[in-house]
This record gives sequence, structure tokens and C-alpha cells, in this order.
Amino acid sequence: MKHISIIPLYDATMSSIDSCRQLFSRVNDFMKYQHKPPFYDVEIVGLAKNTMLSNGLYTINVDKTIEQVKKTDIVVLPLLCGDFKKAIHENKAYNNWITGQHRNNAEIVCLCVGSFYLASTGLLDNKKCAVHWAAKNEFKEMFPGIKIIDDTIITDENGIYTCGGGFSYLNLLLYVIEKHLGRDISILASKMFEIDIERKSQNPFMIFIGQKKHGDEIVLQAQEYIENNPTETFTVDAVCDKFSVGRRTFERRFKKCTDNSILEYIQRVKVEYAKKHLEAGKKTINEIIYEAGYNDIDAFRKTFRKITDLSPLEYRKKYMLQ
Repeated sequence: MKHISIIPLYDATMSSIDSCRQLFSRVNDFMKYQHKPPFYDVEIVGLAKNTMLSNGLYTINVDKTIEQVKKTDIVVLPLLCGDFKKAIHENKAYNNWITGQHRNNAEIVCLCVGSFYLASTGLLDNKKCAVHWAAKNEFKEMFPGIKIIDDTIITDENGIYTCGGGFSYLNLLLYVIEKHLGRDISILASKMFEIDIERKSQNPFMIFIGQKKHGDEIVLQAQEYIENNPTETFTVDAVCDKFSVGRRTFERRFKKCTDNSILEYIQRVKVEYAKKHLEAGKKTINEIIYEAGYNDIDAFRKTFRKITDLSPLEYRKKYMLQ
């Protein structure tokens, strides 16, 4: 039996704590139906017997305090909501216990932006981390040495798991259950809780937000120029000429500051423009593509799918306003 310690971090969401407790506990019911012993011993483990969440809106009566749990197998860090720097400070009292449990071979399951706290402990140093697309720039600013992954929703770094995207933590829990008990139990859990087990990416949900906290004024001006003119037909040379900079040097500067090449940035801005018009549903897809500055419809469709994992038609069907 694996002991799970769900940690009610300061600024954690009640829903993520309770979802973990319910999902892992329900797995024990599945095992019982198959005439097998329970697999998880699920407890909420905090600093004190009574822990407040959401500025006192909720109070959790924990099962045990960290002093009472000398050894655990899995530490679950819930989703955070609010000021990440403040949350890191308020949760420092957990640091030694969590890092000590990891040294003692405990797995760490970190839900969405709980990764801000996890990164502060040093356990993500030299590791990959999945981060919610809306928090990516802030995370990079606070933890520049950690490699952010945004093309998948789950990372698995030798027993440290992270996920990107709000309720994608449910997919992470299914992933962990599959590692422990196999695909059949994970699928059963996905059916019982109606979780889309095949969700692998944040891309269909992502809204492009350019990284602008870098201090390079010319790069910032170029970003704003591209963003303010989404229907223009840009070339990389034209952007460089506008700001009187050499292409080779400026491309390096731009990539370093924004994590995108100039061409990628142009493409992302145009895809974001197209997404908004696809959602509105007032124009044909081809009209939107031409307005975005593309004459080659197939080329735009390929770019759109690369960025969103969906075709323009699939995107419209999924998100068009009624």
C-alpha cells in the first residue's frame, strides 16, 4: 500500500485537494470490486490540525501533521491561486519535510501552478516543468534555470510530476494511477469521473501572450509592431529593416528575449488574430486567412494546426460563440 500525503498549501484551491482525495480513494473501491486489497492510504497532511484556505473561506481538518508522518510514498502539492511569491513565503515551513521525503524516495505530484512552490524548494533544479500557459512568463522570470515545457501537459522527471493547465491535473492523476496500477485502472477511473484521458496538450486552450519583461527596448518595439499589425504581410527582413538592425544579430536577440524566432512570433500573432475571428463566426475561414496576411491557405492551415493542434474548422466548431 502506498501512503499519499496531500498537502494543503497556503493559497491552495479546495477543489484540487478534494479531487485528489476522491480520485485516489475511489481507486481503492475499484480494487475492492476486483477482490484486491486497497492500494492507496490517502491522508491530508498539514502544518496544524486546522488549516485555512482561500483567505479563511474554507477550513480543513487535516488527518495528520507533518510531524506525525515520518515516511510517505507520494506527496501531492495542490493547485495554487493568488500571489505566487507570497504563497512561496507562506509555505516555507513545508520545505524541509517535502525535500526530506523526496530524498527518502517519495514521489512528488505537483498540480498545475503548484509548481511555483515546488520550484522554490530546489526540487525542480535542472529538470523540466510543465506550466500553465498563462503563468509561463511569470514562471520563467522567477525561475530562469528551469526548462519550461508547454507542448505537453505532463512531465515525469524521475518521480517528480508536473502538469500545465488548470484542471489538467486530473490527467496527471490518471497518469500516476496508470504508472502504479496499469492502464486498465486508469481507464476505469477516467470513465467513472468522465475525464478525457487522451488530453495531451495545452495548445488548443492557449492564448498567446508574448514575453515582454526582458529589457531590450528594440525587441519590445518589434513585438508591439507585429502585434499591432496582425493583418500585415511581414517578412523577417522587413521587420529588421524597420528598426535598422542586422538580421542575424537581431534574430538572436529576439529569440533570447521572447523564446520565439521573429517568424514564429509573427505566426503566433496571426494565429491569435484568426482564432478571435473564428470564434466570432461572422466570416468564412478563407476570408479570415486572407485577412491575416496569408495568400497560401494550405500553409496557414499547417501553421494553425502546428500551434493549436486543431485545424481552423475544428477550432471554429469547438469555440465558436453561439
